[in-house]
Amino acid sequence: MDISIHSSFLPHDDPDAALAFYRDTLGFEVRNDVGYNGMRWITVGPPNQPGTSIVLHPPGVDPGVTEDERSTIMAMMAKGTYGGILLATADLDDAFTRLQASDTEIVQEPTEQPYGVRDFAVRDPAGNLIRVQQLR
Repeated sequence: MDISIHSSFLPHDDPDAALAFYRDTLGFEVRNDVGYNGMRWITVGPPNQPGTSIVLHPPGVDPGVTEDERSTIMAMMAKGTYGGILLATADLDDAFTRLQASDTEIVQEPTEQPYGVRDFAVRDPAGNLIRVQQLR
């Protein structure tokens, strides 16, 4: 089978803050920005990987999500325990230095993990956990 990752989804609670973080701070390109009923879905991705994207979406808008579930999603986002993604870079220290110099919330500084990777962790404006791993 030849299957690749095309898109991954992360919630946002402020489309402008999400756009500023993923476009301006991480350097991702905006591939799509769609509004509907006062909400926005923003598709971003690394410029050198046109086939891989992150869709930043309003939380809890799926038709089957109840109001109680939507409240739980919002509470988990506020705690930073709802969404997350793993990114990778060839220069972990440079990436960390750049993120540290911005308004990005640092969760963990570059660390040699016991499971064999070196990485750091930050949160995006919606509270999603982003781990950035050193490519080896």
